[in-house]
Amino acid sequence: MIYTLYYTRIFYYLRKLIAFPLLQYPFVFVKVIIITYTIMIYGYIRVSSDKQTVENQRFEISNFCKHQNLSIDDWIEETISGTKNYSKRELGRLLKKVGKDDIIICSELSRLGRNLFMIMEILNICMTKECRVWTIKDNYRLGDDIQSKVLAFAFGLSAEIERNLISQRTKEALARKKAEGIVLGRPKGRKSSPDKYKLSGKEVLISELLKNGTSLRKIAKICKVDRNTLARFIRLKRLVEN
Repeated sequence: MIYTLYYTRIFYYLRKLIAFPLLQYPFVFVKVIIITYTIMIYGYIRVSSDKQTVENQRFEISNFCKHQNLSIDDWIEETISGTKNYSKRELGRLLKKVGKDDIIICSELSRLGRNLFMIMEILNICMTKECRVWTIKDNYRLGDDIQSKVLAFAFGLSAEIERNLISQRTKEALARKKAEGIVLGRPKGRKSSPDKYKLSGKEVLISELLKNGTSLRKIAKICKVDRNTLARFIRLKRLVEN
């Protein structure tokens, strides 16, 4: 997206030349300077773990841009916790290069961070640079205006309060169970049920390999477990070991 701005500078030159009286009138020179700059549109995607997928967020952003007749110039994807400081994320590098009227599009504002002050700091950087932040799910169009600042503050505050309430409710529930005499976690000395072992169901295979003289190291490799894990399983199941 190219914007062309025209700046006109008018210079008046008064020449008082005695030899040429007609040139005593001012001449007007018009100089037109053409300045062009490109508005960049960035699609920002963040997931907290490898188990999450970026495809849903990418689809949301792409679909949004399609309906708005926009195109993403650069995608920024990262797998990292939103509690991690933005300066240590790809987002930090993005904030350093954004310029006036650039747009950062993300699925929701919480993708930028999971902390009220961090979100406010990120938005403040964007507003200082006159960069806009658009979100899809919560439908925010944040720019350098008071309404945007109020919305950003309200969203960040509510997200922070919600997380604190969840944390507080969890602590209260655990404290209540403890007061009722309920032992939290797995009871001390209790072992996992036999069907939950990594090697459960492979007893026959392991026995046959042992009878054939196969080494524990090779059996462990076949079963894709550590040698010590295999040895413990053999002792537990009392399998024959040559």
